[in-house]
Amino acid sequence: MEFDSIYNTYWQKIYRVCCGYLGDPDWAKDVAQDTFIAVWNNLGNFRNEASISTWIYRIAVNNCLRQLERSKRLPKSEVPEQLSENQEQPIDGKIAFLYACIGELKEIDRIVISLELEDIKQAEIASIVGISEANVRVRIHRIKEKLTEKFKRYDGD
Repeated sequence: MEFDSIYNTYWQKIYRVCCGYLGDPDWAKDVAQDTFIAVWNNLGNFRNEASISTWIYRIAVNNCLRQLERSKRLPKSEVPEQLSENQEQPIDGKIAFLYACIGELKEIDRIVISLELEDIKQAEIASIVGISEANVRVRIHRIKEKLTEKFKRYDGD
């Protein structure tokens, strides 16, 4: 598969996963770009042991985790601030609320639900995250319950 085709197929999906995971559109764009730099640099080493999408999502997840870990070690003034008003694309209020709710989840739950929202198969999510498929199903069910409860309160306000 050629890089241009991979990039065109996966850019938006990887960006949305990073955005859901990191909660900051600019930071997500940087991490997504880093992901595709890694894909470009390592495409020749791809061994087809998993699907190309699993491999790319795994790179994105690892980049997100590294960035989050790095941000915990930096002084607070150097950590990218959460953007709420000056985003490149306006985001619907409910979508913004959804991303805010996702941002409150545990790290593993954020990545699981972000991948689920991208219609990634649960078996592939299990492979990307490194947990069993049964665990993915349970987590998705529990996450959806939490998000549904938060939306009931949101709609009630």
